[in-house]
Amino acid sequence: MTERADSTTASAMSNATSGSMSSGTGDDPMTVRLTFPAVGDAGQVPGVALVTLDRPRALNALDFATIARLTDMLEALDADPDCRAIVITGAGDRAFAAGADIRELAVQTPTSLSRDNHFHRWERIAKIRTPLIAAVRGAALGGGCELAMTCDMIVAADDATFGQPEIRLGVMPGAGGTQRLTRAIGKARAMELVLTGRPMTAPEAYAAGLLTRVVPGAQVIAAALGLAAEVAAMAPVAVRAAKEAVLHAAEVSLSAGLEFERRNFYLLFDTEDMHEGTAAFLEKRQPAWKGR
Repeated sequence: MTERADSTTASAMSNATSGSMSSGTGDDPMTVRLTFPAVGDAGQVPGVALVTLDRPRALNALDFATIARLTDMLEALDADPDCRAIVITGAGDRAFAAGADIRELAVQTPTSLSRDNHFHRWERIAKIRTPLIAAVRGAALGGGCELAMTCDMIVAADDATFGQPEIRLGVMPGAGGTQRLTRAIGKARAMELVLTGRPMTAPEAYAAGLLTRVVPGAQVIAAALGLAAEVAAMAPVAVRAAKEAVLHAAEVSLSAGLEFERRNFYLLFDTEDMHEGTAAFLEKRQPAWKGR
């Protein structure tokens, strides 16, 4: 098992075998940590990476530097064939991520936001092909809620809260909150939450369709790693193709979505894993996936 601090390049990550990896500046705090393979209650979890936002004093607030490190780390993992599922969580039990860094945003202008284009990293996170699972304990507000919704599944502690409180600061969600929340829970509920800034409890969010599972607080990491392990045990090419098709459903009409689904279905019949999976089923044995 390797626990790695933030790295900004995929090559640097792949060359590390043990210990800590800095971001290249001696006084730069390590705000994102990586454990790969992840370690669960029964030991290492093959194929699963655990990425931890590590700014507990700031409730894991997502400043621009942290989002940059997170994006680079996720893209590096996405390029690693040994990584088949990624769990993202926040350090401590008070917050997954309690939003953006308000002091950093307070000095921005339309020109600085457009020129620096830090927000383009959110689109890059959304393009990660490896399944992403958010393990949420405590507050997931503003950018924290948007990050959780960018993931493919959300496992939440029963003490978690979700919301888009930006309206209370005189702004609005800017990293997908109005779009992904509406798609997840519908216009009426999303409109209320966005226009009032009211947070949702985990049970309410689960009932609304935002969450995959709700578990006792102390079990959230174990539950998320268990779910990730189930995904990682499946055929990697098929997993990515299926994820792509599910995400496509939110972007296109039903007929276009069905056409896209069928195309991916047909293409999988040209993979070694498809032939291995069907052979293993007929021979009553476990498949040995090759990822091709």
